[in-house]
Amino acid sequence: MTLMQKGDEVILTIESLSGDGKTVARRDGLIFFVEDAVPGDNVCARIWKLKKKFAEARAVEIITPSQCRVEPKCKHFGVCGGCRWQNLSYEAQLEFKRQHVIDTFTHIGNFKNPDVHSTINCSAPYFYRNKMEFTFSNYRWLSKDEYQRIEERETEVALGLHVPERYDKVLNIEECYLQSELSTAILRTVREICQVWNLSVYSTETHEGYLRHLIIRDSKRTGEVMVNLVTTYEWEEAMKNLTQLLLKQFPEITTIVNNITDRKSLVAFGDREKIYHGVGYITEKLGDYSFRISANSFFQTNTMQAERLYSKAKELADLQSSDVVYDLYSGTGTIAIFLANEVDRVIGIEVIESAIEDAQRNATDNNISNCYFLQGDLKNRLTRDNSWLLEHPKPSVVVVDPPRSGIHPKIVESLIKLAPSKIVYISCNPATQARDSRLLAQGGYSLGMIQPVDMFPHTDHIEVVALLTL
Repeated sequence: MTLMQKGDEVILTIESLSGDGKTVARRDGLIFFVEDAVPGDNVCARIWKLKKKFAEARAVEIITPSQCRVEPKCKHFGVCGGCRWQNLSYEAQLEFKRQHVIDTFTHIGNFKNPDVHSTINCSAPYFYRNKMEFTFSNYRWLSKDEYQRIEERETEVALGLHVPERYDKVLNIEECYLQSELSTAILRTVREICQVWNLSVYSTETHEGYLRHLIIRDSKRTGEVMVNLVTTYEWEEAMKNLTQLLLKQFPEITTIVNNITDRKSLVAFGDREKIYHGVGYITEKLGDYSFRISANSFFQTNTMQAERLYSKAKELADLQSSDVVYDLYSGTGTIAIFLANEVDRVIGIEVIESAIEDAQRNATDNNISNCYFLQGDLKNRLTRDNSWLLEHPKPSVVVVDPPRSGIHPKIVESLIKLAPSKIVYISCNPATQARDSRLLAQGGYSLGMIQPVDMFPHTDHIEVVALLTL
């Protein structure tokens, strides 16, 4: 066996996808995690990191292309990190995502032959996002040709997406197939205006500068559009002029807001907000229900697939009119409201106070009277601060939709003590979902159907809903 070194080139046959968008190959007892390849490719790859049991490499030549390989749609593919799988056929993406869920529940959850169904596809795999966050920077990512030309290095306002693993560089996005053509046109126009006006960009080094982020939301059901500029300080004249120019070119925009923050970190939300056009929010629909989305509200990014995800959760719960549902990590109440008409009542618990306010307003707007939303840390609400349990019956069904970190072990213990007959577990991270499902299985629950839903085509992300029955 020839000893390998960093910088060596090796011939590899790509076997599968890893959970982070890279591909996997094996050779000479090493596992290779390879970038810029797809399963089935035979590639020449250059090693850039070498450890005892694995290596990381980047494909420099495709010797024999995979049958799963397709031509990427976007010209930024390979530099931008937004769509890492655009060179992989959509059918293959769906199957590989399902296999990733199977492997995760098998190896991390220790479940034998988990019942993982075929991934629910996204009927519109392009232009599916209802929200995009773009970053301002004085450091534009330059191509190799541009870098060699001195005149290309002049200071300019860059506005787009961060290049992967380069948080100091922003790629100027000229086209994007994630949100909408209108969104990209607004992005380009805002960048041009800020460049012509020579507006300053916030620096995390000097903590000076005006521009931070541009966030665009567009409703896929109502057509309403929000433009949200995040800045370091309030500058009314600049915002009024920008609003006037944008509305003249894009009358489709229904509201324009300015979020203001002087935090030292680059955060895409403000501590205060000023509305320059419209009502300061847009409305989106999920099924028969309408939801008000303000600049800093959380809302599922893929409207169409959120409907399918929640419909699948409702189907797995097999709800009865007498059921009492606890919606844990309830956010702005979308799941609770989506289920409310099927059951006796829903109690939602959420730590973020503004989300609770949004949830209560959303319930009122939809004439839902059997949803009760409680603010507080879930761990405390289910243990020490649990006097509210005297006001509501114990749950027959619990729906959980935690963050990527999953459910805290103390909350798992509390769930087991509550003993609902069914737990419907929605997750954006199969690894923590499998871990928590194993703990619930040790507490008397049986893992049933597992349904992957593709919320984010052309990425390695997958949403999963699973049923656990007592």
